[in-house]
Amino acid sequence: MSYDTIARRWALAIFELGKDASALARVNTDINAFADAYAGSPELKAVLDNPLVSHEAREAIIGEVAQRMALADVAKSTLRLLARKRRLAALPAIARRLARLTDEDQGLVRAEVTSAGPLTEDYLGKLRGELEKATGKKVVVTHKLDKSLIGGVVTRLGDRVIDGSVKTRLATFRESLLRT
Repeated sequence: MSYDTIARRWALAIFELGKDASALARVNTDINAFADAYAGSPELKAVLDNPLVSHEAREAIIGEVAQRMALADVAKSTLRLLARKRRLAALPAIARRLARLTDEDQGLVRAEVTSAGPLTEDYLGKLRGELEKATGKKVVVTHKLDKSLIGGVVTRLGDRVIDGSVKTRLATFRESLLRT
C-alpha cells in the first residue's frame, strides 16, 4: 500500500513542528530512528499495528520505546498522535519525506556512489567537490560496493543517475552489436 499522500501531509506537519520548536534536526533524527526500529522489528510492528491492542497499551509501548531511545518530547508526542490516528504503518514513508524536507531546509543533497571496489577518501572528496559545484548545494556522499559493476562508478543524486560503470558500457555495446 502506498502512503505517499499521508506521508507528505504528516511530514510537512512534523517539519513545521520541528522548525517552531527550533529542534528540526533532533526531531528528524528521532522520527527516523523510531521508524527504523518500527520497520526493523516485526514484533514491535505487529503489536503497534494490532487493532486488538488498546490505545493506552499502544501509547505505553511507544512511550517505553521512546524513553529507551531518549527521544525528544516533540517526537514522542508526534508518535503518540500517529498511533491514535492509526497512521503508524505510514511511519517509514513519513520519515523518508521528513528527511528530504530537512535536507532541503539545510541546503543538503544526498548522493549515493556505488563502485565495484573500494574508493579512496581523496577520490570521494574530489567527487563531492564536483557534485557541490554542479548542484550549488552541500553534498553528503555515501559509498556502497557492488562487484557486479565490474569497474567504474554509478552516482545517484536525487532522481538523477550518472552511470559510468563497465557493466552498463558492456550492455550498451552488446545492444549496439545486436542492432547491426
